[in-house]
Amino acid sequence: MSSRDDARVQSELEQAIARGDFDDLPGAGKPLDLPASPDPDWWIRQRLAEDDVDRDALLPVVMLLRREYERRDDTLVELPNEQSVREFATEFTQRVHDDRRANPLARVMAPEMDPDDAVERWRELRAATADREPARAETAVEGRRPRRRWWPFGRRG
Repeated sequence: MSSRDDARVQSELEQAIARGDFDDLPGAGKPLDLPASPDPDWWIRQRLAEDDVDRDALLPVVMLLRREYERRDDTLVELPNEQSVREFATEFTQRVHDDRRANPLARVMAPEMDPDDAVERWRELRAATADREPARAETAVEGRRPRRRWWPFGRRG
């Protein structure tokens, strides 16, 4: 940064201070809760301690995929028809393949989900829940909008 840039930044800061832009910031006048020894990750540790961050967002994608696979029955039972089950299984497997391409040397891998196996499991789950609750009508509507992704994590750009 040149001295001209430094002077411009300093001038902008002084103008903002004069306008009072920094007067009502949260935590103003309070000391920072810094660790005794230098820790470059102090801020994230503090946010975690305050439960200000979703801990799942810190996990590697493969772990999120494995967790999603383990909980697939909970998701499958909520899907309304075979087509949505196939879409879910195909989309899940695509995310698994994307992660494998992004991390070819990973030791931990998420399993793929076969659409036919998913539909078969969905039928079993529906049959088991049909005994316990009234049958739900399938909600297949032609010409509807494409489904939104139900799980926003796992995309790497």
